[in-house]
Amino acid sequence: MATPAVRAVRVAFPEAELVAVCKPYVADVLAGSPWFKDVILSDKRGPRTQRSLSVAGKLRAHRPDAAVLFSNSFRTALLARLGGSRRVVGFARYGRSFLLSDRLNYATDDRGQFIPSPMIDDYNRLALALGTQDPGHRMELFTTSKDETAADAVWKRFDLKRYPRVVALNPGAAFGAAKHWPTTHFAQLARMLTARLGCGVLVLCGPTERALARRIADESRTPHAFSLSDTPLSLGLTKAIVRRSNLLITTDSGPRHFAAAFNRPVVSLFGPTHIEWTETYFEKAENLQKKVLCGPCQQRVCPVDHHRCMRELMPAEVFATAERLLTRFPLAMESEVVRAA
Repeated sequence: MATPAVRAVRVAFPEAELVAVCKPYVADVLAGSPWFKDVILSDKRGPRTQRSLSVAGKLRAHRPDAAVLFSNSFRTALLARLGGSRRVVGFARYGRSFLLSDRLNYATDDRGQFIPSPMIDDYNRLALALGTQDPGHRMELFTTSKDETAADAVWKRFDLKRYPRVVALNPGAAFGAAKHWPTTHFAQLARMLTARLGCGVLVLCGPTERALARRIADESRTPHAFSLSDTPLSLGLTKAIVRRSNLLITTDSGPRHFAAAFNRPVVSLFGPTHIEWTETYFEKAENLQKKVLCGPCQQRVCPVDHHRCMRELMPAEVFATAERLLTRFPLAMESEVVRAA
């Protein structure tokens, strides 16, 4: 969601050197991007080379003129100052206002509570404060040749080219169990997609979700649903698979934004979280959510132990939405699909 703002900075300051300071998994998401001269890995729980003093030293070597803080943490503002940045643009949160040169505030109601608003707009406000033109809402990611080679292997292993359409399912959610859609629902949906539309279905997963992906494919009881459970995994592979799929159906998790960044249709299944926080204005996106009296609760685990917000979102409703998107937005010809970097 920050990529429109990053792109706007690149356009506004064409002679500048842009340096990304980010966690390792974010670097994997950004891999293949033409925007950055250098990427500095930063993780307070990582090896010493990724801890604050080391990161600040690496940043100082670039003699930064300005830092744009997409993260709201105190640590990122401190790193920007320790790294020698003369101008620091960020939101005034968590006691870090004195570290910022350009302080932005979130919208609040009469009680001082934050009003849910799209993060993509807040990221764009940071770029505008730095001096860019309006970044717009077109998100953008890239793949590498390594990513595409890995995806080629998956397509060959499951012979996915035999299907007129391939739908990727992403059942994981690092936020917590409250975001999970029932495994039986995913399995039923996979069966409907294969039986009624002739799709091939590929279940994505992260390293800790292999068993979940395998269970969905097995319980679908169709030979046309496959999982990545026994495949070497990477975020780059996930990007490349989403890029070439006809549709992504996903929980409210990071990969849903991969679809928008590669201009692929996406159905996102929301339960405990506010849709407004992560609205991206993507025309090929459908967000589904059941309105319940106890939600959106923003809790990682259902506090009332019935999880109705996700259980009552039925496979038939998701299938109907998927069918509608597949009809409206057929996969672009290969020449129109974003190429690997």
